[in-house]
Amino acid sequence: MQIEQLKKIIDFLEKKEGKIPKEKGNLRWKMVFNEPFTKKELYIKDDLYLNHSNIRSLPEGFKVWGDLNLAKSHIESLPEGLKVGGSLRLGYTNIASLPKGLKVGGDLELLETNITSLPEDLKFGGNLDLSGSKIMSLPDNLYIRGRLGLVRCENLTSLPNGLKVARDLKLTFAKITSLPYDLQVGGYLDLTGTNIKSLPEGLKVGGRLNVSNTNIESLPKGLKIGENLLIYKSNLKKYTDEELREMVKPGFIKGEIFR
Repeated sequence: MQIEQLKKIIDFLEKKEGKIPKEKGNLRWKMVFNEPFTKKELYIKDDLYLNHSNIRSLPEGFKVWGDLNLAKSHIESLPEGLKVGGSLRLGYTNIASLPKGLKVGGDLELLETNITSLPEDLKFGGNLDLSGSKIMSLPDNLYIRGRLGLVRCENLTSLPNGLKVARDLKLTFAKITSLPYDLQVGGYLDLTGTNIKSLPEGLKVGGRLNVSNTNIESLPKGLKIGENLLIYKSNLKKYTDEELREMVKPGFIKGEIFR
């Protein structure tokens, strides 16, 4: 695409959105055309929406106080030490890795990206969504303060030791084949359509446990389920509710069993 055509497109988008100043030389303009930033421009005190844009990179030292939305943009890399006070959305981009020193105060959205691993020093304060990504491994002792989405992850076959998820863990139709013995899930655990055949002893699920459409043959002793158990189209349907509840003792299933 010719440079003049690209400039016209940017001008049109800016006038239409009304979220970014219309004059040439503004933030988006400088990012696309690699023009130098002032020190003041490196620190954004509000949300920044660059989704669906032609942005390919961000400058060194960049900080955003609010949310940074880069979903469905042309972003290819992020600078080391990037700090985002709110949520960072990178879904449906060509991002293949995250930089060292990345800090995100809210949610981190990486769905349908080429991300294969996470940096050991990654810090974020909310949900982590890797659904449909190429993630292959997660760091040991990872603590997720919100929800963890790993739906349709084709390259991830196991979860790390010490994984703790404060809210929901969604593994629907992921290629996961096993769960770590010390896994802790504070909310809903969804294993629908996975290749998991057994659950680890001592597993604790604060909310619902969904093992529908799996080949799980039995429930382990000590399993604790804070709400309902869902066993649609699973091998557990051959047991009565009473047999399943007896199977997990001294654990328990607090809610109903749906089959």
